[in-house]
Amino acid sequence: MLSLAWKAGKHLAIGLKRLPRRAAVALGGPGLGEPSRPDRLWKATAIIVPLALLTWWAIPQAILVMSPSIDAWAVRAAPGSIAKGDLVLFMLSHPLAGPEPVKVTKRALCMPGERISLIEKPSAMAPDAMDGYYYCEGVLLGVTKPYGRGGQRLDYWRPDHGLIPQGTVYVGSPHPSGFDSRYYGPVPIARLTRMERLL
Repeated sequence: MLSLAWKAGKHLAIGLKRLPRRAAVALGGPGLGEPSRPDRLWKATAIIVPLALLTWWAIPQAILVMSPSIDAWAVRAAPGSIAKGDLVLFMLSHPLAGPEPVKVTKRALCMPGERISLIEKPSAMAPDAMDGYYYCEGVLLGVTKPYGRGGQRLDYWRPDHGLIPQGTVYVGSPHPSGFDSRYYGPVPIARLTRMERLL
C-alpha cells in the first residue's frame, strides 16, 4: 500500500514539474523549455476573466426547465405582478412529484375571480373512468387523464364553485400530459414567482 502511494506521489510530482513547460507551449512558446509570450498570456486573461465573471453571475440567475410541457429551456425571476399567461415558478409538494418538494414552472392560465368550468366525460383511455375538461371563461385549458405514465391512478381537482378563489391562480400548460392545476387545483399567489424566458 505504501509502495502504491509512493508511486502515485512520484507520478504526480513529475507531472507538476512538466506543467510550466506545457503551459508555455500552450500560450505560444515556440517549444518545450522556451519562454512563453507574455502578450498571449495577457490576451488570454483578458478574454477568460470577464467570461468567467459573467458565467459566475449568470448561472445562479437562470433556472433550467426540465419539463417538455413548457416552451422554455431556461427562465429567470422577473419583477412585477403575475398576469394571465405569465410563466410562474413554485415548489410543488405532491405524492406523484416524489418525497421532496420540486421546483415547477407553469403558466398562469386562469386568474382570481375568473369563471372556471369542469365538464366530465367518459374517458377514451379507460372506459371505467372519467376525464375532466377544464374551461376558463369558456376557453379550454386542458383535459385530465385517468392514469399517469407509471399506471398510477390520477385524481383530478373538482372546483367548489364556478370561480377561481381570490388569492389563487390556476396554473398549467397546453401539453396533454402536463401535471398541473387539473390535478392539484389552483396555487396560492403567495407561493408563485413571476418568471421570464431566457431560452
